[in-house]
Amino acid sequence: MKTVKDYIRSIVDFPHEGIVFRDVTTLFADARGFRMAVDQLLHPWAGMDIDKVAGLEARGFILGGAVAHQLGTGFVPIRKKGKLPGAVISESYVLEYGEAVLEVHDDALLRGERVLIVDDLLATGGTAEAGIRLCRRLGAEVIGCGFVIELPALGGRERIEALGLPVQALCAFEGA
Repeated sequence: MKTVKDYIRSIVDFPHEGIVFRDVTTLFADARGFRMAVDQLLHPWAGMDIDKVAGLEARGFILGGAVAHQLGTGFVPIRKKGKLPGAVISESYVLEYGEAVLEVHDDALLRGERVLIVDDLLATGGTAEAGIRLCRRLGAEVIGCGFVIELPALGGRERIEALGLPVQALCAFEGA
């Protein structure tokens, strides 16, 4: 029987030499694989009181929207700087090659709402941490984070757990 990991394609030297890119588009393109991933992402949270699912740009939109639909909750996109119309709040974070900024609408979450954050990949945890900080700044309670892939060598799980949050990853790949 196939696992979620079996549907993920590895592309060597993308986007830079020495990087092995874990491509989830092959997972998304397969109906069984995609359903398996969504079902497994929502399983630990089923039955919990969740008001919104927040997806991190861009593949987190695909996963988070599907998880939100299955949980019967609303969906909140957390986007790269300059992509959302209207009033937003921003959070900077460090990448291995510079700095980036995430934004969310300033009215996307209400104080006290319980939020699950979803994305495709947990590497260093910088993007997820920025998303968590945005949700918390709006007064929401982040209840956990779900990812399809984890790269354990990069320490993202420890970074998110240090913020007091549970982390779920469907599969792991060694290396960076």
